[in-house]
Amino acid sequence: MGKKLGSWSGMRKYLEEEMTAESLRGRVRYGCTRYVGMDNCHIFEVCIDGIQVKHFSWETVNSYFIEQGLSGNPSPFGVHEYWAGFWETLEKYPMSMRTEYTDEEFCTALEKYRNSDIRDSIISNDPIVRMFAVLDRRLGKRSIEKLNVSEQPEWLQPFYELRKNS
Repeated sequence: MGKKLGSWSGMRKYLEEEMTAESLRGRVRYGCTRYVGMDNCHIFEVCIDGIQVKHFSWETVNSYFIEQGLSGNPSPFGVHEYWAGFWETLEKYPMSMRTEYTDEEFCTALEKYRNSDIRDSIISNDPIVRMFAVLDRRLGKRSIEKLNVSEQPEWLQPFYELRKNS
């Protein structure tokens, strides 16, 4: 994790215990896995009621590119082919054009969320920032009810519905 965000255990406690809406405490869990040999890459996940609903990693994004036919290599064989053209494709398809995000994008969004007013976070251009915001205790029930769920990316809509119904 970046030095600005501190330790993952501290960040997890901050998210789950301090910032999550009271009605969702114990239901929302954030996870972080770091594998040896992955050049300091992480896999972040968000679970609700013990079920993983979203994860963030380079692997997730690259698999998305391949599945969507965006990578230029529809059936890579081996590690080198799998990652061939990844950086160019990532540059070509910014966050606003995809539904999967890297661990770095997760960390950047988390830092933005932590350093922004909740009113700015809930209308952020970054959907990950909005994910953190909609689960935030500082956002009241009436404010949640005013939000248009259908305008959100499909992956984010269940987070809005969860909060509306909790």
